[in-house]
Amino acid sequence: MIISASRRTDIPAFYSEWFLNRIKEGFLISRNPINHKPSRILLSPDIVDCIVFWTKNPIPMMPRLDELKDYMYYFQFTLTGYGSDIEKNIPDKREKMIPAFIELSEKLGPDRVIWRYDPIFISDRYSIEYHMKAFKEIAEKLKGYTKKCVFSYIDKYAWINAAMLAHGARSITKDEERSMAVQIRDIAKANGMTVATCSEGLNLDALGIDHNACIDKTLIEKLTGGRIKELKKYLEHTGQRTNCRCMISREAGERNTCRNGCIYCYANDDEEMLKRNISQYDPDSPILCDHIGPDEKVIDSPDMKSIVIRDNQLSIFDIGI
Repeated sequence: MIISASRRTDIPAFYSEWFLNRIKEGFLISRNPINHKPSRILLSPDIVDCIVFWTKNPIPMMPRLDELKDYMYYFQFTLTGYGSDIEKNIPDKREKMIPAFIELSEKLGPDRVIWRYDPIFISDRYSIEYHMKAFKEIAEKLKGYTKKCVFSYIDKYAWINAAMLAHGARSITKDEERSMAVQIRDIAKANGMTVATCSEGLNLDALGIDHNACIDKTLIEKLTGGRIKELKKYLEHTGQRTNCRCMISREAGERNTCRNGCIYCYANDDEEMLKRNISQYDPDSPILCDHIGPDEKVIDSPDMKSIVIRDNQLSIFDIGI
């Protein structure tokens, strides 16, 4: 079983105490994003094969990584060239975030810290030239500390369109997307990185740029030293975008809880709910920024088991004899 922590919020930046408490307790509760029913997700090391963290700031969690010693995990670390007008609550990139990336990589190794430069949008301030200059600067600083960079162009959601327009965002043409992709590929290659896109409909295979899987079967097999069983779709609704290549996972986070303040955020769509949820944060609660009502029934999430087969588990049927 794979734990996503989290597509819906920045757990390392704001809720690491809650998550590590859940690790100690051995379970968490998460709501289905469609019907909002709560379900219990077990977190014992024997069934959790890997935890995937998404973050723009891992610093609050980094002193406590030893508490995850019984688990395999890796980080998707978003590091862009935007200023505080776009990513309002992110610490300074040069002074804080790039050093944090390097320190995290030194602790875990470059395979386990993946650089995300996304989402890319274009405006008068954040021009193509600006992005390429920022990307090159960051890539040169991260050389040797990551093996992969993932990028994407911004998706349009009704609740962020107005904010994006207020900051002068304009449409990106297909030719511009391809031109930027080539430049990103070449800069990354010069700094020892491969590149891939995230949930992009644009086919860049001819440019040597793959579609990414953030919850990556190949990487998880490499990190765990096993192979992953074929999976069935065991969730009512994955919540994944059309072009998403990720493996199925269990979500630890909740929508409308992220405090990064990015104007392009797709996981926050209700300002009043965001404020209310943040006010309910309790690091000892089994569910993030929420509570379980007295009449709510919590059921166990289905099919919670390890999906990685290691060498000592192989049978003659597994190896094809």
